[in-house]
Order: sequence, then C-alpha cells, then structure tokens
Amino acid sequence: MKRRQFIHHASAGLVTALGTSWLHHGPAQAQSPDTLTLTWFGHTCVLFSGGGQRVLVNPFQAIGCTAGYPAPQVESNYVLISSRQLDEGAVENLPGTPRIFSEPGAYRLGANNQIQGIRTDHDRLGGKRFGRNVAWRWTQGGLDILHLGGIASEISTSQKILMGSPDVLLIPVGGQQPPAGTSAYDPRWPEVYTPEEAKAAIAVLNPKLVIPTHYRTDAANANACDLVALQDFVQVMGNIPIRYSTDNSITLQGGTLPTSPTLQVLSYSA
Repeated sequence: MKRRQFIHHASAGLVTALGTSWLHHGPAQAQSPDTLTLTWFGHTCVLFSGGGQRVLVNPFQAIGCTAGYPAPQVESNYVLISSRQLDEGAVENLPGTPRIFSEPGAYRLGANNQIQGIRTDHDRLGGKRFGRNVAWRWTQGGLDILHLGGIASEISTSQKILMGSPDVLLIPVGGQQPPAGTSAYDPRWPEVYTPEEAKAAIAVLNPKLVIPTHYRTDAANANACDLVALQDFVQVMGNIPIRYSTDNSITLQGGTLPTSPTLQVLSYSA
C-alpha cells in the first residue's frame, strides 16, 4: 500500500505557498486553458480536467452508498477530500502520486491562484454526529468551482463569504427527509442535504450552473442506503432550467455558462 501525503492546516485563513507546482506539475492536458471537463464517477466523486491539470474530488471505496459504483482509478495531480469517510475520502489505492488536501485552509497555488478548503458540518449538530465536512473552492479552466462535498449544515455568513457565488456548484441533494418532528439526533437524519435544504443553499450561493450529487441512482439504490432519487430534488426546484447530459462527462467554457442558476445533470448507468 502506497504511503500518501496529506496536507494539514488548522486555520481557514492560513495561506501556504506551494510555488508554481499547480501550473507545471505533470504532463499538460490537450485542452484549451479556458475549458473545463468534469467527469462524474458517482456519489460526490468528480474529476476536473483543464488548465493543464487534473483535480480529483472525493474518491471512494465501493462500500455502503457507493457499493454499486466502481472505485475511481484515475491519475490526477491533486486530490481533494471532504471527510475521512470511505464514501468520500478513500485515497490509498489511487494511481500515481497526487498531492492530497484534506484540511480546511487556504493554499496558494502559484502566484495568482489558490484553493480554499472551507469547514462545514456533516450533520445538523455542529459536527457532533457525523463530524466535519470540507467544501472546496478553486479556479480551473477559467471557471470558479465550489464543491460542497457531503455538507448537511446551513451556510453561515462567514462560510458564504469564503464560498462566494461560483460559476459551477456541485451540491449533494439526496438526503431523505425524516418524519416531521424527528429529533436531529435520530439516526434517520441524513448525512447530507435533503432536496429542500439543497434548494435553500442554492438560493444563498446563486451559482450559474448547479450539478447535483449524492443521490440514488441504479448503483446507489434503496437497498444500499437511504438516499432519495434525483427526481425528488428536481420537483423541489420547480421551474428552474435543467439540462441532461447523455453520459457522465461534460466540457464547459466560461463564456457559454447560463447567467442564472441552471441544473446540469450528469448521467450514470450501473
């Protein structure tokens, strides 16, 4: 088993200089610096390719809610993980030698770019039940990206300042709403946003393109975990414009993004 290098910083305001490794680490990709390709591997795992770099977020083991998905085996320059849970923080068997970020903080990437890890909670109890979640914000391929990981808490004013209003927002939407009056300590409370909570977060962040994650598909079925299907979220969102991709990958350009929030659904078949 390969030893992995984790980057740790305790303060969300700390900036660590990493030279120009973001710009020159690994072979250049055959893409325009102003385009970004997203490839969804299921759950909250996405590969971002653009600007000569490959950034993998939340690789997983095929267990629990990710039991039906093949574990991602793709090379990347950087890996971002939102928690140490095996459905969004399994890094030991990844190919290559990516630099791994796992803690909240600001990390300088070259002279004019940085990545921001923003501490949120994986529950509605200040992290007392499911622990911490790290949301990630960075710029790649000319686009401002915000990946909320497995967030389950409301977005505070200070978190909103760090998150901004991204071009592309990836947000979990499949939490199953427990019965009315159920305590937040009840085990039926989900680890991520319900469709209604996701809608509220989108209204706060006002992104251009919204890519839903962490919902039930043919792979993450009702027998594997208690996620709801994408349609539950779509119904909650009402008349918001929605685009459906024919596969699990899409290439974006900044000048072609919508001017108001639009859903972009990536396809997954087990």
